[in-house]
Amino acid sequence: MDLTEKKISIFSLPVIVAALGYFVDIYDLLLFTIVKKTSMLGVGSTEATLLVDSTRVINWQMTGLLLGGIIWGVLAGITLVSELLPKNKRGVGTSLVAGIGLFGAVAAYYTYQYTQDWRLCYKIGGVLGICLLLLRVKVAESGMFATAKASEVVKGNFFMLINNGKRFKKYFVAILIGLPTWYVIGILLNQSDRFGKAMFNSTTIDSGRAIMFGYVGIAIGDILIGLVSQYFKSRKKALLLFYGLTMLGLLFYYSNYNNSDTTMYLVAGWLGFSTGFWAIFVTMGAEQFGTNLRATAATTIPNMVRGALPLMNMLFLDLFQKSWHWSIVYSGIITGIIVMCVAFTAYAFTEETFHKDLDYMELD
Repeated sequence: MDLTEKKISIFSLPVIVAALGYFVDIYDLLLFTIVKKTSMLGVGSTEATLLVDSTRVINWQMTGLLLGGIIWGVLAGITLVSELLPKNKRGVGTSLVAGIGLFGAVAAYYTYQYTQDWRLCYKIGGVLGICLLLLRVKVAESGMFATAKASEVVKGNFFMLINNGKRFKKYFVAILIGLPTWYVIGILLNQSDRFGKAMFNSTTIDSGRAIMFGYVGIAIGDILIGLVSQYFKSRKKALLLFYGLTMLGLLFYYSNYNNSDTTMYLVAGWLGFSTGFWAIFVTMGAEQFGTNLRATAATTIPNMVRGALPLMNMLFLDLFQKSWHWSIVYSGIITGIIVMCVAFTAYAFTEETFHKDLDYMELD
């Protein structure tokens, strides 16, 4: 079915399926960090090796996501939504997709709390993925993609994103603007129990719960940022506002006011909300490129960000803590400063895409 001329609602089947796709994606993605301790102890880790072993596992997970994003880039749901919706609904539609999808982390947390069986949680995630695949078959492609598919133009070639200087610059900065999200999730929330012990001697913080609160905040932020983008008629202004909120959250996280389990969970929610620019970040990535490369770009860009977590862990854990013997708090602060400086620099070179027409091809 050619949907080129059809008016598409933000509550249409493609949008719903894309949202459910994100839901399952985030459920599977965050499940390990939620069941980290019990699952690692269950497969042979000890309390002494838990940090190193779990960091190694999450680094491999993010590397797999990076490779999977390159291989399966042509199946990106956020791209389909961007191409089907008109300009004045693109930001809201993709924010709705990401906002609903990010509640997958909440579902993962409460599934584990209810079952107390980490193996069963993984099995549930697998079944959800199969059900989603069957539902995805019912969704038609966009008219833009159908036109690109019928043409002779090269489609989905990842190397076209990096073999042209102008395209590579757009691609590279599109990755860098998303780094703060996984600094927050992968380091501050994932290691919130260790930060709590170092900062105010807490032994009762549940990092899985902190991640759950963070993702509630991310989901709300992702829905709201679409409306903010529509209000400003600008993706970049909305992103800059949320960067500012992230900076405030980081200052509170490392301050003396963060001195109890309650405040740690509260700041986890705030940092989640302030880094809830995933929808706009992915949308901007999709809008940077022509139809024949858009899906590959939109999938590989966020997975490149996730794939950057091992590099951040190398700074935070291997270099600053193990080699230089810095404290976890000081290591976290310096890593955060580096990440935010890189993100703001990339922001300065990022193209505004709010009014951009997406019906074009990348020809060379």
